[in-house]
Parts: sequence; structure tokens; C-alpha cells
Amino acid sequence: MAKHPLPTTGTGMGKKAAGSPPATFPSEATVAPKQSLSITDNRTGKTYEIPVKDGTIHATDLRQIKTDPEDFGLMSYDPAFNNTASCRSAITFIDGDKGILRYRGYPIEQLAERGTFLETAYLIVHGELPTTAQLDEWTHNITHHTFIHENILKLMDGFRYDAHPMGVFVSTVAALSTFYPEANQIRNPEVRYRQMVRLIAKSPTLAAFAYRHSTGMPYAYPDNDLSYSGNVLNMMFKTTEAKYQPNKMLEHALDVLFILHADHEQNCSANAMRSVGSSEVDPYSAMAAAAAALYGPLHGGANEQVLRMLGEIGSMKNIPDYIKRVKTKEVKLMGFGHRIYKNYDPRAKIIKQVADEVFEVTGKNPLLEMAVELERIALQDDYFVSHKLYPNVDFYSGIIYEALRFPVAMFPVLFAIGRTPGWLAQWQELLTDPEQKIARPRQVYVGSEKRDYVPIEKRR
Repeated sequence: MAKHPLPTTGTGMGKKAAGSPPATFPSEATVAPKQSLSITDNRTGKTYEIPVKDGTIHATDLRQIKTDPEDFGLMSYDPAFNNTASCRSAITFIDGDKGILRYRGYPIEQLAERGTFLETAYLIVHGELPTTAQLDEWTHNITHHTFIHENILKLMDGFRYDAHPMGVFVSTVAALSTFYPEANQIRNPEVRYRQMVRLIAKSPTLAAFAYRHSTGMPYAYPDNDLSYSGNVLNMMFKTTEAKYQPNKMLEHALDVLFILHADHEQNCSANAMRSVGSSEVDPYSAMAAAAAALYGPLHGGANEQVLRMLGEIGSMKNIPDYIKRVKTKEVKLMGFGHRIYKNYDPRAKIIKQVADEVFEVTGKNPLLEMAVELERIALQDDYFVSHKLYPNVDFYSGIIYEALRFPVAMFPVLFAIGRTPGWLAQWQELLTDPEQKIARPRQVYVGSEKRDYVPIEKRR
């Protein structure tokens, strides 16, 4: 029982001073609820008290719930981590019901409107927005680590002419670990930081060179006079000009897209980065695993599915019929709905605004007009509203990438460039968290009981 002090006054016991709060007695006090969960095991009749902290129970506390001393203990079963927190993180906050996304406490809307990608990357990695001097040093370090070893180009040349750029990206990121053997000193903060700078700096170069390889064009080397996003456009699209000058509007649009992709809590690729990183492998190998997870159509390739859907719809007049087919579950409405967001994805709102800026330069895209109309009809339909199916970040991002002249195969690669600082921040947070160990989930075994080996001539 909590202790309650007796009421005191400045004028003696039994008298109430002016302005003092009314007396509170133990019988009247509101007792704070215990931060625990009581569980009764109906198999044994025993009751257990499990501590609750930060809205969670520790999974290993369930192990004490047993039917007998030989029992392993209770486990939770949670395919795809639908309701399991694997870590404590201070990087990204998401409230899916309210449509909120913040990096280190800063709303994504403010960062996209006022910041730059490198400023956001600094925030995600360091935890605070940089001062002018810090940003200048950070920008200089990133800019002057963009070049890659020429032997990486020999590795790229070994891929088929039609190799998917994302496959090339995954492979070359992993190969970087052989060029920086010191990277396995993951407990050395200075060494760790150098690798983080290198990866943020070199991922656009690897991505651009993978693209140039796929098109058969000669590699365009980094230009340290350009901004981070401007240099991406330079390495992708420079042809015969002596000095490539990116369009400022398109450069800004790409920068915003990178900001919106910089981190997104414990998604599939971040989980891969943490899981592989928990073995204390070097960051290049861990990031290659994260990029491989992003390669999948359910993750980094989702915006490609939106473009295919819009192509299948074909024209504005076919939208109502397609909506009907979605409601009968004949087809899916790609780019709508999200595992986390049960409201309008805040990134989608920002991208929709950026799309208007991009098309002022590139000209109107009929796919955008179709997407806007599809969104308008869907959001007026009770079916989609009741199922909380709102546009997500993939609904408009693919349309913008296409307007910027990126082929569909490059979409996940561009996603990986923006996500690099988030992966690295997740990796570093894992390594500095004393509660973390090598990832090793449990399983529910559903296979055969013990059986004896049968010689092959006696098998049926």
C-alpha cells in the first residue's frame, strides 16, 4: 500500500491554510494500478504475475508457466512479428492510426519541407540535427568518399548485360567488405563510423554504376561539386556534356524521396539488418542482407506493382470497373493499405505534392491523372474507408521515378540509397544495446516424432 502523508498546514494541525488543497486520507486516495499482468493457467490452476513495462511483457517471463517440471515453458507464437517488439529503438516513431511518422522526434513533414537528405541522414545516425559546422563536415566526409575501388568495376563487368540492377547492387555492397577488412572491428566506434560514412557515400555510386551497366553506357564518375541527390542524377544520366547540371526541381524531388525513405521502424529490411548484424558481422555484409530483403516485390518493389496496375487499368473510364473487381477480391488495389498505417500514409501526402512539382518540369503524365482519379473514387467508397485502405508511399513514388526517367528495375535501388542511413542507424543501435544478443527465434515443431533409420532396400 502506498504511503500518504498527513495533511499539513502553516497554522497548526486541524486548521486549513488559505489556498491549500483539501485533505486526502488513505481511504479516499486513488491507488495506482499495478504495472503487471495476472495470468491463470487453466491447465494447472496456477496464477502468475508478469511485469508490464512500456506496454509490453518480456517474452521469457512466459517460460515460468509450465504444466510440470519437465515442461520447457510457455512461448508466444507470432508469425511475421505481427505483435512482437524485438528491440527498443529511439530512431523512428510511427503512429499508424493517426498517420504520424517522426525521425528522432521530428515530423517527417518538417524534414521534407525544410531539410535536406544529408541533414536528415545526420539526424538519423547521430540523433540530433547538425549545426552548420557539423553539417559542413558531414557533407564533406560523405562527398569525398563517393569513389569506389576500380576493381569493383571489374566485378560489375562480370554480370550479364541484362542483370537486374538490384542484384548487382546487393552483390557489390557485400563485396565492399573485402576492400575494408577493418570493418569487422564493429566494437570500435571510430572504425564503425568510418564504414557508415563510406556506405552512405558509396551506395549512390554503386547504384548508378549498376544502372549504367544495365544500359551499356560508360560509367559516369562522381562529381564532388554537386549535392548528394544532384550527384545521383549526374552518375545516372550524364552523357557527353563536360559538366552535368541537374535540374534543381528534379534534384529537390529526388532529395525529398530519399528523406521519406530514410527509415521506417522495424520493417522487413531493417529487421534483416539487425538480425544479420546481431552475429557481429561487418556492416557491408549486414547491409547486403537488408538490401536483399528490400529487393522483394512486397517491400522495395511495391511501387513497381502500382505502375503495372495503372497500366492494366489503361484509361480513366476503366477505373470504376477496376474498383468493382477490387471489392470482389478479383484483383488487388496496389499502393493502398499498409501493415502499420491505418490512416493516410504521411509520406504519400508529401509525395503527391512533389509529383506536381516534377510534372511542371517533365510535363503531365497520364498515369498521374489516373492515379489521382483512382484515389478520389476509392476514398469516397465506404468499402475502402471502412477497411482503412488509404494510399501509401508506393502509390505515387513509382510515378515520380518514371517521370525522372528511371526504369522500373531501378526503383528498389533508389529506395536502397535513401534507406542506407536508416539501416546503419538501426545496426549501430543494435550493437550498443546491452539487451541485444544474436537473433535466434524459437519455433513450434510440427514434424515427426522419433523414428528409426530404415535401410534403402526396405523402404516403401
